[in-house]
Amino acid sequence: MTDTYDYDLIVIGAGTGGNGVARMTAAAGWKVASIDSLPYGGTCALRGCDPKKMLIAVTEGVDWAHTMAGKGLEARPSVNWPEMMAFKRTFTDAMPSRIEAGFRKAGITPLHGEARFIGRDTITLNGETLRAKHFHIATGARPMTLNIPGEDLLTTSTEFLELSERPDRIVFVGGGFIAMEFAHIAQRAGASAVTVLEMAGRPLGPFDADLVAMLVEASTELGIDVQTEAKVLKVEKQGDEFAVSYETPSGIQVLTCDLVVHATGPCPISTI
Repeated sequence: MTDTYDYDLIVIGAGTGGNGVARMTAAAGWKVASIDSLPYGGTCALRGCDPKKMLIAVTEGVDWAHTMAGKGLEARPSVNWPEMMAFKRTFTDAMPSRIEAGFRKAGITPLHGEARFIGRDTITLNGETLRAKHFHIATGARPMTLNIPGEDLLTTSTEFLELSERPDRIVFVGGGFIAMEFAHIAQRAGASAVTVLEMAGRPLGPFDADLVAMLVEASTELGIDVQTEAKVLKVEKQGDEFAVSYETPSGIQVLTCDLVVHATGPCPISTI
């Protein structure tokens, strides 16, 4: 008896890691479906790279004005945070429908919901059973678990990119590229106190040490407080504020702020 499959390939995850595979296999003549429980586009298009670049583009205007002061440019720009976020949404709001339309044009079936494996070649989706010869799992990543008291009080990078108003005092837990980029956005947008807490000896550990040193110097000149060998121990809610306790070589320190952002990095999602 010949096996009957609904699809040659089902791609689980409609972000960058899945979309390229779906398009290439469909172009090769395979019958392909794509599944996501969130709007199509994934982190890069909706919750990461692309919207972040739009915020950077706006806040770089402030940096250019500062750099050109005394050289003929007399402008003193400031950032209207709600308008900047509205500008970002002109891109992100349109992406899911554009991606789905592109999939249909390419012969890919876009599906929505949470896929669950019930066999090597079978999943359930919204109460229906689907079979495929092959599966490509591209479900992305989530913020890593920190195992500290008050971890649930931290704001994720996804939530940061949806803030309707800019907090005045922000602490970033972790010193990777997300922390450094968002710290520059917040500082240029007018935040009064932006702090990066990195537990290692320097931020951006995998990157070139000389370039990182130049970036840290530029960040400090901008007004960002970059602290290394600073291990966050706990986060507490105190009224409308947060208290971040962290360990340094000189002892335990406490910072009070309006927002604490999780920026220690991701780990794989494994929920299917």
